[in-house]
Amino acid sequence: MSRIEFPNWVPKLEKHQRILVTGASGGIGRVLISMLQEGSDCILGFHASTATMPTATNSLIPLQKQLNGEADCQNLIAQFVSKAQGIDGLVILVGGISNSTHWKNLSSDEWRRDLTLNLDIPFFLARIAMQYMIQQNQGGSIILYGTESALHGGSPTALPYAVAKRGIECLVQGLAREGAKYGITVNGIRPGFIASGFHERWQGKNNDDLQKRAEMVPLKRAGTPEEVAALTIYLLSGWSRFITGQMFAITGGDWL
Repeated sequence: MSRIEFPNWVPKLEKHQRILVTGASGGIGRVLISMLQEGSDCILGFHASTATMPTATNSLIPLQKQLNGEADCQNLIAQFVSKAQGIDGLVILVGGISNSTHWKNLSSDEWRRDLTLNLDIPFFLARIAMQYMIQQNQGGSIILYGTESALHGGSPTALPYAVAKRGIECLVQGLAREGAKYGITVNGIRPGFIASGFHERWQGKNNDDLQKRAEMVPLKRAGTPEEVAALTIYLLSGWSRFITGQMFAITGGDWL
């Protein structure tokens, strides 16, 4: 696969924006944090459940917490708001596939676990962050993540994940309607096949599997975390203030 050249710029954010990235330990999250640090003057929150945390600095706030329910989400957002003195942007990358059981054999607990991780937790995080943004009365941006495969029924071994991610699409629209009156935008990103480590970590794919999957994409390659991160930064920036309630597919033309 040929090396991909990227432009040496990303959309600039307003100075001193306070942005929390939840589930930041994956490929997209770490690249997003890095690009924000290099390209913008903002205060960043790096949240992960169990991963090794980066060193705290004046502009980077590490927050390690397992998110099992609404109270955990409330505590996480409150910690960031306390340390950053507010919140202007929230990127919700929390999610994953907790098991690869075919849907015919899923237990109720397995079904519920993936719905909680991929739909309930993002909802609680977004709702709590919006409440803080409304109190601040300065607007804000919330970015949620879906997946392109959810529009096509998902996979037999990841059906609850796909169902939850389809629910994210509804969340984006519902929350955007409420946030608009306060100048808060809510948008979503729907990645396709991205070389972020997701498929290796959650689905046990090897290099041969990944190459075969890339050949199915019209552009004949996987997307990169940098490409997804750049879109995320655009949606956090002032250039996107007239965009809300939208899902943006980044798929290389997959499923055309």
